[in-house]
Amino acid sequence: MSKDQLRDAIQMEEAIGNPKRTNQVLKKHGLVLKKSLGQNFLTDVNILRKIVSAAELTKDKAVLEIGPGIGALTQPLAKEAGKVVALEIDQRLLPILSETLEPYPHASVIHGDVLKQDLHALFKEQFQDASEVSVVANLPYYITTPIIMRLLEEKLPLEHIVVMTQKEVAERMSAPPGGKDYGSLSIAVQYYCDTEIVTIVPRGVFVPPPNVDSAVIKLTLRGEPPVQVDDEAFFFEVVQAAFAQRRKTIYNNLGARFFSKENKKQAEIILLESGIDPSRRAETVSIPEYAVLSRNLKKYLNELKG
Repeated sequence: MSKDQLRDAIQMEEAIGNPKRTNQVLKKHGLVLKKSLGQNFLTDVNILRKIVSAAELTKDKAVLEIGPGIGALTQPLAKEAGKVVALEIDQRLLPILSETLEPYPHASVIHGDVLKQDLHALFKEQFQDASEVSVVANLPYYITTPIIMRLLEEKLPLEHIVVMTQKEVAERMSAPPGGKDYGSLSIAVQYYCDTEIVTIVPRGVFVPPPNVDSAVIKLTLRGEPPVQVDDEAFFFEVVQAAFAQRRKTIYNNLGARFFSKENKKQAEIILLESGIDPSRRAETVSIPEYAVLSRNLKKYLNELKG
């Protein structure tokens, strides 16, 4: 065994994120994991490395980790980044994290809920000296979408969001038009980010194992959206309306949301003006097409108001 291989073997043995060490920590602290908080701890050091590598960290960059658990991911993040702030909702884990992160003075833990936290204030307070900030996390699956959308809609100064999530959700976020996975979530995420599925993760590498397979997805924040829209809120309202009932045509869905029975024919005219066949379904319509459609529809509704 070479020196590099020996060093790697020792690091893997010492890492919190291997099955033996995870079970030792849980036993030592008498910790019973809470299903209500979606606590499934990753115990595969190689996958942890892939997550950290995807975040493209350097010593002048910082990380916000959401839901660090016992620190399996926090530990390798602290080895690569200049600063790590972990946001943990479960108070029982704070003393464990304090112990795990003792060798890393540039890593700290905040007790809080990411969906209630003032994220702009947190960024201003914690990351003002960092050249770039990324969110890296093994997210609780039951609130993955609300967390991702909050991070994006808040328009935080982020470089990447690299997260472990349910495989099906990762596929939906990265899906192109035309398939069953493409929907309003795909459009919302791709409006703000370039997407890449980094790796698929089998359920057996977690303690306890979840009921589904997982995936690591990398979202790289765009400098500018891929399309120009005059009213973002209305753009997303149109997208949501188009997908209201997936089996119905876009004409029927938009007609039900924006038009009365008397002027529903106008929905067909606006779709045709936007270069969209009214008989198409929402999942076949691209982001640029939705941008044109939302502009034309907004113009018509404004004219209707007088």
